[in-house]
Amino acid sequence: MKCELLAPAGSFSKLKTAYYFGADAVYAGGKEFSLRSFADNFTRDELAEAVRFAHALGKKVYITANVFAKNSDFAMLSDYFAYLQEIGADAAIVSDSGAFFVARKSAPNLQLHISTQANLTNKYAVKFWRDAGASRAILARELSFEEISEIHDFVPEMELEAFVHGAMCISYSGRCLLSDYLASRPSNRGECVQACRWNYQVRKSDALSDSGWLDIQEDDRGTYILNSKDLNMCAHLEKLRKAGICSLKIEGRMKSEYYLATVINAYRRALDGGYNETVERELLTAAHRDYTTAYALGENHKTVNYSDSQAKGDCDYIGNVKASEKGFVFVEMRGRFKTGDNLEVLSPSENFNKSFKVYEAYTSKGEQVHDCKLVQEIYKINCPYKLNEGDILRRRK
Repeated sequence: MKCELLAPAGSFSKLKTAYYFGADAVYAGGKEFSLRSFADNFTRDELAEAVRFAHALGKKVYITANVFAKNSDFAMLSDYFAYLQEIGADAAIVSDSGAFFVARKSAPNLQLHISTQANLTNKYAVKFWRDAGASRAILARELSFEEISEIHDFVPEMELEAFVHGAMCISYSGRCLLSDYLASRPSNRGECVQACRWNYQVRKSDALSDSGWLDIQEDDRGTYILNSKDLNMCAHLEKLRKAGICSLKIEGRMKSEYYLATVINAYRRALDGGYNETVERELLTAAHRDYTTAYALGENHKTVNYSDSQAKGDCDYIGNVKASEKGFVFVEMRGRFKTGDNLEVLSPSENFNKSFKVYEAYTSKGEQVHDCKLVQEIYKINCPYKLNEGDILRRRK
């Protein structure tokens, strides 16, 4: 069984990036009912175009509708699921049993995937959803290889999807009230403020004290007491496949195109050629927290990232290649660079990791410059390789 590589698509440009760098499928949200309300997301017309675009490439699109629904949502939900079926979406992702019920009635031919928000931590829950008509279960991140295998053996006809990379919630599979309590933004309605990433302090209650706020210390390791490490299962993909996982899911609808390109490219290469030092190094180039395998290998009490909220990656994002001509490429600038800088190519092609020094740079008006500092300006720069639209340039720190 070949595993599907499933990537996030918070916008149409990110969807294109995901496919270009090797994703077999993406998950995307519409403007309604998605747990990433602050991603760009897709209008209904854009969803239809995304499905057409994906199917022309032989790829798939799964649409998220995984909010915890309220009574007032259902009039629109019924119409929404019918629309997703009409445009040929490959599946809808749901977590709410009421939403599942309405989807089965209004869109009987639409495949339904059960979100990790439904807390799929055991074989009986997975069998319940399979018997109800779901085609895939997106398992909780808290499961071990052994538990996944047991679920697969118990419900072999159910497709199993697992997260393999990206941010994790400190709460149980994303069920968190902290954001709503502290910022009036309910995470289970798609508005998470990521309060778990904050640096927490405690205030002395002594009215005579003027010392004010104090850092919380936990064994002198810092104050990010609710901040989870990032998941990284790239070295264990074959174990996941043998356990019964058919879809490997990357988190990150709010992440940049550069982040997606980097991570998808690494996982694609690991799937096709095996995990190696190049892949391991690649996953350090984009911004990330300390990595963890969570609970895949069993109990793990070292999943909190105490030192900081997020570490910077080993590379700076310089720009997106738009076109190429003999000896030059046209790059949409995303990070400042200058002549004399050494740039590196991020690409799904054989140009991956090749580098070159910038000697010439011209603006879109043909003016020669030495300091490329205008964001989204299209700069023409020398390049010894024939790069493709969609390739990315970066600079090692």
